[in-house]
Amino acid sequence: MTDLTATEGGPRALRRRRRTRWLLAGIVLIVVLAVGTGVVLTRRSTPAAAAAAGPSAVDTAEVTQTDLAEQRGKSGKLGYGDEHTLAGRKPGTITALPAQGAVLDRGATVYEVDAKPVPLFLAAIPLYRDVGPGVTDGPDVQVVEENLKALGYTGFGTPNKKFTDATASAIKKWQKAVGLEQTGVIGMGDVVVAASPLRVSALKTELGGSGTGSVLSYTGTGRAVSVEVEAAEKDLVKPGTKVALNVGSVSTTGTVTALTPVPDDDSGQGPPGEDDTEQKFTATVTLDDPAAVGERDAGSVDVRFTTGTRQDVLAVPVGALLALAEGGYAVEVVEGDDRRLVAVKTGLFSEGRVEVSGSGLKPGMKVVTTS
Repeated sequence: MTDLTATEGGPRALRRRRRTRWLLAGIVLIVVLAVGTGVVLTRRSTPAAAAAAGPSAVDTAEVTQTDLAEQRGKSGKLGYGDEHTLAGRKPGTITALPAQGAVLDRGATVYEVDAKPVPLFLAAIPLYRDVGPGVTDGPDVQVVEENLKALGYTGFGTPNKKFTDATASAIKKWQKAVGLEQTGVIGMGDVVVAASPLRVSALKTELGGSGTGSVLSYTGTGRAVSVEVEAAEKDLVKPGTKVALNVGSVSTTGTVTALTPVPDDDSGQGPPGEDDTEQKFTATVTLDDPAAVGERDAGSVDVRFTTGTRQDVLAVPVGALLALAEGGYAVEVVEGDDRRLVAVKTGLFSEGRVEVSGSGLKPGMKVVTTS
């Protein structure tokens, strides 16, 4: 009787595994050969013993040649991405506000001050001065022209950084259409500038409030997953990285689109002498196929980042590994009525499979595994 007992040096998942092989007394021959750093144990059985404990009595799996990816799981939240606060820049009294949950695109009225609309422009930078006749060339002029053109007000040619009489004329036409005084000038507070259409997540003021205070909070319009990561994990979640997602019972994929620092806690209320916690980051993951999660717009999400990959390697189920008393691991190869233990070196673990290498191990071989 031979007892192969899992040592404490193996992967945690195998530390508590013990697999014992029983053979009839007098018909067992064990040959121990040193192979590199491992050990090969060869065992042959008689036909009578094979009938009693042959391949049909155990579960087997094939040795496969495949690509493996090791993943790390994190808990995320489904929502609409990072939330931002909109600070009003138009002096006066708030006279109209959007509904919570409203989705606003270019040209839509975000709120009203003194019964005048404050429309939405889309651009990567905000207006940093009033844009009108006499203003020097600048990117803010191009922001105005690009938005006017997108809304159907042209005459100035291709949008650029130079303010012309044609630009002023287009501004006046737009101002008349939306109900603003036709000055030919767009002030810094006359419009809200955002990078993309926005969704109102919460109101920060009420009717009668100041037009120069916090007006509302907003997010993007597309559903996204937010997940907090440690500084040491930043390189795993760079923008453009593909990740696996489990939303309830649905498995899908996503792409990291942003990585932003989590604001530090400056309260200074931690225990005396304790260092500040390590910087954390929020990774925003957009769904590659939003329809895959139906109408869900909130909830917990299992996010899995790839931490390592191995291509064109031999792999077996983790349950096929045997921990040897001498140290290391082996797999039990089934060849007809015979079985033999082949010492293996383990590599990357991935979703229940493990990379293995060993003398004579080939794709298509059958190995004994747990059910």
